[in-house]
Amino acid sequence: MDLVDAMNLPKVVLHDHLDGGLRPATVVELAAQRGRVLPAHTPKDLADWFFESANSGSLVRYLDTFVETVSLMQDADSLRRIAREFVVDMAADGVIYAETRWAPQQHLAGGLTAAAATEAVQAGLVEGMESASRSGKTIIVRQILCLMRHLDVPEDVVDLAVNHAPGVVGVDIAGPEDGFPLAPFSESLARIQAAGIHVTAHAGEAAGPESILDALNHGAERLGHGVRIIEDRDDTGWGPTAQRVLSDHVPLEVCPTSNTQTGICRTVAEHPLSTLWPAGFNITVSCDNRLMSRTTTSREISLVSQALNWGRNDALTIQRNALQAAFCSREDKRTLIPLLV
Repeated sequence: MDLVDAMNLPKVVLHDHLDGGLRPATVVELAAQRGRVLPAHTPKDLADWFFESANSGSLVRYLDTFVETVSLMQDADSLRRIAREFVVDMAADGVIYAETRWAPQQHLAGGLTAAAATEAVQAGLVEGMESASRSGKTIIVRQILCLMRHLDVPEDVVDLAVNHAPGVVGVDIAGPEDGFPLAPFSESLARIQAAGIHVTAHAGEAAGPESILDALNHGAERLGHGVRIIEDRDDTGWGPTAQRVLSDHVPLEVCPTSNTQTGICRTVAEHPLSTLWPAGFNITVSCDNRLMSRTTTSREISLVSQALNWGRNDALTIQRNALQAAFCSREDKRTLIPLLV
């Protein structure tokens, strides 16, 4: 399956960070407006800088690149613009449904409240969906609010989720995984789940099966990345955590190029997917951070298709898996299911 085929495939995206998908030209423009000095001056050179900096094999260095993007997302106008461009770019890539995740508590330095920041993002998403519709494209985009493992629990963000802020369909636990278990979030996650809000968690990316088990025990319905579940295996077969992920059909939000950048594998051809897919794990494919990985959803699907010898039916199965696992409403899913052909 080549890139042209992937472009024509209707796609569902579950794991794409708002602050990791800015257009390089937008970064240049916003930085100029704010007098912020960037590490490169043209959109092309800046795109190269983001990719090369993120391509170090270290998750810590990968995360450091977000200093540049988050610093430009501290006011309502910028958040609205970036959210609108997120939708437009997704629609141009043939995506019909996406969840954009971001951490409101990291966007308050300019004086916004978490509620105002969330409202600005939602306004941008609506504008983007309306723009796509005028162009004859169908796309639905919803928000996932991130809580950061290494920061205090932001009760105002938890309240936004519990009170069903417009457009918010889920909560993610993100940030540095290794050394930051989920125990501090137990009470908040219980409140969130009691309110009917879905939960996913970054787990099995920078830490192994013990982190995955921690996420599952805290109610995570999906696993952000999750690919280090492959470590729960020996000569006798899959271990207990892997068996739980398999038997419960827990969706893995796999981001292949990102995984090569953070050292999980050297190439997509060597990705744990080559073992997880034939073993029956519930696989979905996303980009993680399109700017840092210099990628698109179509490119990710194309790379995996080449590595695993997928045909169109295999690739469509992945999209149907993703839509089934999506946190959107039943009405949204009924709208989108007929497009996955």
